[in-house]
Amino acid sequence: MINERQVRFKLGITGGIGSGKTSVCRVFDVLGVPVFSADREASEIMEKDGEIINKLNSIAGKNLYVNGSLDRMDLANIIFNDNSLLQQVNLLVHPVVFNHFMNWVLEQSAPYVIMEAAILFESGASDFVDKVATVVAPVEQRMERVIQRNKLSREQVLERMKNQMDDEARIKLSDYIIYNSENDMIIPAIMKINDDILYYIKTQS
Repeated sequence: MINERQVRFKLGITGGIGSGKTSVCRVFDVLGVPVFSADREASEIMEKDGEIINKLNSIAGKNLYVNGSLDRMDLANIIFNDNSLLQQVNLLVHPVVFNHFMNWVLEQSAPYVIMEAAILFESGASDFVDKVATVVAPVEQRMERVIQRNKLSREQVLERMKNQMDDEARIKLSDYIIYNSENDMIIPAIMKINDDILYYIKTQS
């Protein structure tokens, strides 16, 4: 069922692996802003969509679901070492994610919503939002976060970073920057963005 009150603004939130996008989105969630996680949605699609599952196995050239669910480490080892296969997987999954996002937006009634995506620009997801906020953190801190969180080696984290746009390029394309090092306070930055967007929406209505 579509809400009569139409969402008028969509904010994209992105940042490199380990930058702290999820922490930033939690603050927006507390402020009452609905958050759509493109990465989480992609994970669910790869677990539940039969057509996607078959095509993923075809791209990988093997069964990635031997134990009944996607072997994410196996998939990562395949696609992060072969850019052609990475692009094939992205072209398979991203259009479905974007379609789910647009349908989800129709169900929301907040003044604005958020799409959180690690590769917002690389995937073309930035075309579906009005403005973008990039979360930035020092590389070493990002490394430590991911190694602890995902139990990956330093080399594995570097491989994932290599397949993402660097901070400098993201910043040039973004409307807002949120610095998230151990010395930075993210809440004031988020409050400022929230106020800015609400003011923008008010002036447009």
